[in-house]
Amino acid sequence: MRSTKRKWFLLLFIITIIIPFGLPEGGGTRVLAQIPTVDIATVTSTPSGPIVSVRPGTNEPSINVRSGPNALYPRVGVLLIGQTAVAKGRSPGGDWILIEYPGAPGNVGWVYSPFVNITPGELPIVEPPPTPTRDMTATIDPTLAAQFIVTVAPTRLPTFTPPPPLAIPTFQNPSAAGVPAVPMGLIIVVLLTIGVLLGIFSFVQRR
Repeated sequence: MRSTKRKWFLLLFIITIIIPFGLPEGGGTRVLAQIPTVDIATVTSTPSGPIVSVRPGTNEPSINVRSGPNALYPRVGVLLIGQTAVAKGRSPGGDWILIEYPGAPGNVGWVYSPFVNITPGELPIVEPPPTPTRDMTATIDPTLAAQFIVTVAPTRLPTFTPPPPLAIPTFQNPSAAGVPAVPMGLIIVVLLTIGVLLGIFSFVQRR
């Protein structure tokens, strides 16, 4: 009888010790769910469409990216030499290329086509946005401008008085006036003869 009590006492002692360790925490059954193994698709950054790259032959290290296909549109960023971007379209004249440009309005921008190289591909024509209006229009004060206008009073030109006619002297030909022309050599011979005769006459008088 005493051994039977010892057996029951030992059994209750063992049960009392084992039960606290065997009960789950929180009073409920904890179920460990298995993580399902599924194929996750890999996202690649392969661009779609033609690619533009800045030409290395430009004089500047970068080119401007504008909000529209014209120099009047504001600049929204730059592209460095060798940098690439996905081309989305072109202007009606083909002078400007629409590219993907994150951070700009609509994540797009326009670059001047002579500054970039384009890979082969078809680019649709994209209508440009409205041309921006200038915030301030320069005006000229007419009162201020009038101070710099110099008006020259007209003056009379001097009158021109023609000079008197030039009188050209005319020499009359002696033969035409009826006077016989005497050769100069004959006059010299006659004067020489008279001088010789006067010398002989004075020599004779002295003797």
